Amino acid sequence: MLIRGCAIPVAWKVIGAHAKGSWRPYWEGLLERLQGSVPADWEVLVLADRGLYARWLYTAIVACGWYPFLRINLGVKARAVGEEAFDWISRWVPAPGTKWQGVVECFAQQKSRLCCTRLLQWEVGYEHPWIVLTDLAPAEANVAWYGLRVWIEAGFKDVKRGGLGWHHSKMRDAGRVERLWLAMAVAMVWMVGVGSHADSQRPVACFEQLPERHIARQRLQRAPTQPPIRRLSCLQRGRLVLLAALFKAEPLPLVRLVPEPWPQTVTPPKRGPKSSQQRQRQKRRERKKRQKAAHHRKTAV
Repeated sequence: MLIRGCAIPVAWKVIGAHAKGSWRPYWEGLLERLQGSVPADWEVLVLADRGLYARWLYTAIVACGWYPFLRINLGVKARAVGEEAFDWISRWVPAPGTKWQGVVECFAQQKSRLCCTRLLQWEVGYEHPWIVLTDLAPAEANVAWYGLRVWIEAGFKDVKRGGLGWHHSKMRDAGRVERLWLAMAVAMVWMVGVGSHADSQRPVACFEQLPERHIARQRLQRAPTQPPIRRLSCLQRGRLVLLAALFKAEPLPLVRLVPEPWPQTVTPPKRGPKSSQQRQRQKRRERKKRQKAAHHRKTAV
């Protein structure tokens, strides 16, 4: 569950660190157990990175009554409504600064084909466009919502070195791990709830009273349709509030989670990749092309 830059776990499955086999049964089992746990009038978006997309995952999310919001890679084909031939989806976003959204048939292969809404946007400064598949109507969806997925990465930090120190655990028993995660999840709900309440009460800087070149203007420039920049996560903020209450012998606060509006625009990157990183990426792409060409030559022989 994502809220104010934090990710709170609601379901988990513990398996061996080097266990082989498909993860599909575990994911389907978790989704099945979560059915009926969310009020029917809630709209739930399920976000996943492009390396996790699968048609069965998309279908399983829809079966739960939720909306998939899954990113895919650029190298696939699709056709819009009324078109006969499939074409590379890169034609809809040929350059940075372009975007498109609408209903399409995605993936040319019959077994992978999917009729869905596709959201595309290539924000200036990004190396690749965002390509998201969902079953929301085009007029009801915004590709900027995919930006919430980075909060999952922040959640990993809160669980590990930035908060609960899970990475120091040496547990080997799956049952004990599951019980520990339950305790951590409950603690995270409490800390994030307290932290989100404190975060919502923070004073807002009045930029109009600052000089044009003031450092605060340069650091905190953002569109009003984007979430605020946080130097301290709501989990850490809540933890500090609870510790302060203990030190002062005050009653421990019990508050509800305080949400915030979803982003309406794609956040530009803080800085682009370094020239050395670009050269390394280009070398990797060229190496993959050579390997692919060599494989095709061997297959032809």
